[in-house]
Amino acid sequence: MRVIGHLESESDARRFGDYLYLQGIINQVERQKDGRWAVWVHSEDQLEKATEELARFRGNPADRLYLAAPAEARTQQTEEAKSVAYTRTRYIDGRIRLGVSVGFRPGPLSLALIAICIAVAVWSGVGSDPKVLNGLFINSLRITDAATEWDGGLPDVRRGEVWRLFTPMFIHFGLMHLVFNLFWLSDLGSMIERRQSTLALTLLVLVSALATNLAQYAASGPLFGGMSGVVYGLFGYVWIRGRFDPGAGLYAARPMVTIMLVWLVLCMTGLIGPVANTAHAVGLALGMAWGFLSSGWLQRPRV
Repeated sequence: MRVIGHLESESDARRFGDYLYLQGIINQVERQKDGRWAVWVHSEDQLEKATEELARFRGNPADRLYLAAPAEARTQQTEEAKSVAYTRTRYIDGRIRLGVSVGFRPGPLSLALIAICIAVAVWSGVGSDPKVLNGLFINSLRITDAATEWDGGLPDVRRGEVWRLFTPMFIHFGLMHLVFNLFWLSDLGSMIERRQSTLALTLLVLVSALATNLAQYAASGPLFGGMSGVVYGLFGYVWIRGRFDPGAGLYAARPMVTIMLVWLVLCMTGLIGPVANTAHAVGLALGMAWGFLSSGWLQRPRV
């Protein structure tokens, strides 16, 4: 959400805001300390159009299109409210019950990541073939009957096998591990990809994978794998970005938040076996920080 400009009077600002609303541009106006009124536009994709509309408004704020906007906006809002109320009587929103983003068709990157995880699961016998996994771990292992050993300092990466910094996210140990991670990857990844862009999801996945894999390696060595560190990064981003920037179109329902946080704590208890808890925690913290900083909340003026 960004400021596209300022208007001197409240009446002009609110009239222009109503006009933008009628054009399908979600916005809000806020009074500044200097007495002027800032016009905020929620969607990055609509900034150019909104800026052009502001220039036209400044040229002739008394145009009948703008003078009629408040009444027309109130009428449209009333009709939309009635429509929403009627719709809620006809069905139960799955997002409220389950906390998932019903209606988001998986984007190309989400589908590609899911396909790679499934292919690796089939190729490795769902994490049971050490020869396959050895090429995907962040560090190669020497496996003998007596022990499993490795050289510290990421020697494979330093020799040029940079992909190892990311490929552990494709490894899954067991069917439930795979299904759980791919369910949330599809849900969260599709939401980000459809509401923002494939590039935005790509950056989130790569940075989350890199940070969580390095953190887990530092904590426990190279014997780990799974998409859950990335999933927690995506969850943290959606959760906090949605709270501080509703116009971003991202939404983490309360059931989703509850499930993800309870699972995080449950894994830390050790009751469900060895889990990459460091990757979970680092992914969540990274995603939350990214969501907060990208929301623009710190840059917004305070009245």
